[in-house]
Amino acid sequence: MQIALLFILLASFLGSEKSSCTATGDLEIVRFESKVFPAQRNLRILLPAGYRLPGNRNRRYPVLYLNDGQNLFDVCTSQFTGEEWRVDEIVDDLIARGKISPIIVVGIDNGGKRLRPREYLPYVDDTLRPPEPNPEGKLYPRFLLEEVVPFVETQYRVLPGADNRVLGGASYGAGIALFTVVEHPGSFGGLLLESPSVYADDYRILKDGESVRVWPHRIFIGTGTINEPVEDVERLKKLFQKSGLGPERLQVVVQQGAGHSEKWWAGRLPDALRFFFGTTDNLQSAESKPYIGRVARYDSDILALNLG
Repeated sequence: MQIALLFILLASFLGSEKSSCTATGDLEIVRFESKVFPAQRNLRILLPAGYRLPGNRNRRYPVLYLNDGQNLFDVCTSQFTGEEWRVDEIVDDLIARGKISPIIVVGIDNGGKRLRPREYLPYVDDTLRPPEPNPEGKLYPRFLLEEVVPFVETQYRVLPGADNRVLGGASYGAGIALFTVVEHPGSFGGLLLESPSVYADDYRILKDGESVRVWPHRIFIGTGTINEPVEDVERLKKLFQKSGLGPERLQVVVQQGAGHSEKWWAGRLPDALRFFFGTTDNLQSAESKPYIGRVARYDSDILALNLG
C-alpha cells in the first residue's frame, strides 16, 4: 500500500512538473554540433503556423536569431531566473493578429552557465566573478555566420540575404550580437539589444564601433532603470547617432522601474518585433523596404525615445 501510494505521489509530481513547462507552438529542438564551440547545444527553431502546409511549401520567411536559446521559450530550460522571454507566445500572437509578418525564430543555446561568459565575451570582464581569463567571444561571429546561419538557410525556407536577418540578445548575449555586427558589417539587417553589456575592457566594443560605416538597417535597444545599463545605452545611442541613424532606423526604450531579467525583456519584445517585422497596416511611412526595412506604428505603455 505504501509503495503504491509513493508511486501515485511520484507520478503526480512528475506530471505537475511536465505541465509546468511553457513552450508552445511548432518548436523544433535540433541538436547542433559546432567545430568552433564544441560544447553540446541545441538550436530551438520556432516555425510560424502553417509552415508545413502544402499551400505554403514555396513561401519563405525572414529570420530572427536570438542568443541564450535556453531562456527564450520555456521556464523548464531557463538558466538563471526561472523566467523566459515568452518568444513563442508573443510571436504567435502578433502574427495571428496581423501585427507582424510570419517569421522564423532561431534560438541559439549557449554552451551552459559555465561556458556562457567564455563564448559571449570578446574581451576580459574584470567585474565577473568567478573570472573568465580566456574569453573566446571573438570566435562567435565565425560560429554564427559560418555554422549556424548556413545550417538554418539550407534546412529551412528562409528569405535569402542579410536584409532578412535580425540578430539579438540580452546582457552578454546583446554584447556579442553587437560585436558580431561590428566585426562583420552588413551581415544582419536588424539588431535587437536588450540590457546590453558593453563595458568590458573599458568599453572597447564601443571604441571599435566608431569605425563602422555600415550598421544594420534597424536597431532596437531596450533597458530598464533598476540595476540596468542606462548610461551605457546612452553611450550606444550617441554612437549610432554619430553614424547618422535617425528615428526610422533607431529605437531606444527606457522602461522606468524595470530590471534585468527575462520578464522585462519579454515585456518589450512586442514593440521590438513590430519595429522589425511590422505589417503594412502598422507602417508610419508609405516608403518602406520589406520586413525589417519598415517602421512599425504601435501604442505602448513603455517610454520610447525615437532618436534623430
